[in-house]
Amino acid sequence: MKKRCLIVKTSSLGDVIHMLPAITEAKKHIPELSFDWVVEKNFAEIASWHSAVENVIPVEIRKWRKNIFKSFREIRAFKRRLKAHRYDYVIDAQGLLKSAWVTLGAKGVKYGFDRSSAREPMASWVYKRKIHVEKGIHALVRLKKLMASVFSYQPECTQFDYGIKYRWQKDTCQNQVIFLHSTTWPSKFWCLSHWQELAKHFDDNGVRVLLPWGNDKEKERAQKIAQNLQYAEVLPKLSLTELAELFANSKAVVAVDTGLSHLAAACEVPTVGIYGATSAKLTGAKGKHAEHIASTLTCSPCLKRICPITKEEFAPCEVSISALSVYQKVERLLQSIN
Repeated sequence: MKKRCLIVKTSSLGDVIHMLPAITEAKKHIPELSFDWVVEKNFAEIASWHSAVENVIPVEIRKWRKNIFKSFREIRAFKRRLKAHRYDYVIDAQGLLKSAWVTLGAKGVKYGFDRSSAREPMASWVYKRKIHVEKGIHALVRLKKLMASVFSYQPECTQFDYGIKYRWQKDTCQNQVIFLHSTTWPSKFWCLSHWQELAKHFDDNGVRVLLPWGNDKEKERAQKIAQNLQYAEVLPKLSLTELAELFANSKAVVAVDTGLSHLAAACEVPTVGIYGATSAKLTGAKGKHAEHIASTLTCSPCLKRICPITKEEFAPCEVSISALSVYQKVERLLQSIN
């Protein structure tokens, strides 16, 4: 008999992608499971990529928070859809007050992190079954352990199958690399001169450098990276699905610590992540061909949004990682695959 499970994992981009391998593993152990997933509308297409996810229920908590009174009708419609089915399992995989609010409105036995495991401890009050998962381990592994505890099996914590059903054509790998140069925290940016030097290394070897962007500031940075290079190209604005297709047909991706790096790893493209202020051990992109290069400065990783030393966008830990070392890392990774 089919067992229905509702996953509550609304955001952010990296967190949503981290959920995919845990769903894959649960489905492998319990084939009769089917999943619905509550996720922020901006990331709904990612949830729909997984072969075990039947229904995606979009939520717009970020928008609703700005003006709850104007959003009242949308909130009521969301609650009606949430209550349309009774689930065998309702799993809050986020452990925040906002996700607990969603979980509370669903029908079914509610599971989630216990007080010592949740990112916001008060969220655990909502759950009937509280599960302890240690902190200080990678987010992907935490989610696997959460799901394994709910469904009573032993998780595999070294392999990560994202379960993506490709809806796009995977062509022969193109002679192109993608630079994911944008991120959220000021401390995670790699300096412009390093990106320009790295782009020149590829350009000198006839490799196209593709530069996506999401806003005007990112587009301006992309244009500066591409200046005076024969094979560099600033892309038009792309959807997540279009980016995933681009990743799947590229020879490599180079990225700072950003949600899109996890998407690249999930698409199994060779990915090199640059980590200074943040820890690759805790949140680094994981995949079949994902590797990292980290700062060796003693202050790294500080896990601070703003560099405590310079208070500027380009932290010393990020600047200490040279363009040549990243280029060589990419070349070694590609040679090891071929």
